[in-house]
Amino acid sequence: MDTLPIARTIHRHIDIGDVRVFFRESQPDRPDAPVLLLLHGFPSGSHQFRRLIDVLGARYRLVAPDHPGFGRTVAPVDFTYTFDRLADVTEGFVHALGLVRFVVYVFDFGAPIGFRLAERHPERIAGLVVQNGNAYVEGLSADAREFIALRPETPGALERIRVLLTLEGTRMQYETGVPDPERLAPDAWLLDQVYLDLPGRKDAQVALALDYRSNVERYERWQHWLRTHTPPTLITWGVGDPFFPEPGARAYLRDLPDAELHLFDTGHFALETHLGEIAPLIAGFLDRVWAGPVPRAA
Repeated sequence: MDTLPIARTIHRHIDIGDVRVFFRESQPDRPDAPVLLLLHGFPSGSHQFRRLIDVLGARYRLVAPDHPGFGRTVAPVDFTYTFDRLADVTEGFVHALGLVRFVVYVFDFGAPIGFRLAERHPERIAGLVVQNGNAYVEGLSADAREFIALRPETPGALERIRVLLTLEGTRMQYETGVPDPERLAPDAWLLDQVYLDLPGRKDAQVALALDYRSNVERYERWQHWLRTHTPPTLITWGVGDPFFPEPGARAYLRDLPDAELHLFDTGHFALETHLGEIAPLIAGFLDRVWAGPVPRAA
């Protein structure tokens, strides 16, 4: 019986220090298959890439961890939730899996984690897939700027953050900017909410929300990194994103004029509605990046 080229995917944990990181990884037939590290965003987890892994993972090695505070990853109760610490765990994860060189998919919270990793190990970054992952002040909506400006001492700040952590807030992030919400599977935001409602998770998300300003403070450094290293870059962007509007996508071209830009009439979670358009773009991009010899894992 013939089979369709759907990925064989494993789901397991690996200990990075005192953090037990859950991840999904496809197992292509080629041992030297191109590697794509998938860094998810808020309020989701590696499950947001499940369909992308299905359609591309038979040909490429796709690796998607859950960040601490998300999904099935387990962090100790005294874990400090900052973007620096999330990057520390991701750096350890990459080292533990022996990922020598890879393309990194940066989305939402995954972007500041990925750019920190790129600063620390530019030699590992073969290219970037940027999907609604911001690195420019132009890419912050008015609501996003207000949100980032919140401080613990700001009256009502914690309450405003926690509203975003409710089922209504999670669903809003999926539906805003999507012309046809019937294309969205409700399972996605319902599963996100299950993980958000786990003990301690909302406190972790509040801490990360209050730390988001540390990312904006690094924007100029990341832009310098882009200009200096000029990684091959594919940009796919949902223009209806309520947090990161279209100017944030176009801003990359200022530092990466050869980047490939594709805009889609959808919201923040573009893969949920435009997988059929975005997956072939990623496949073509990976093929071009890996046109030469592919480094094997150590």
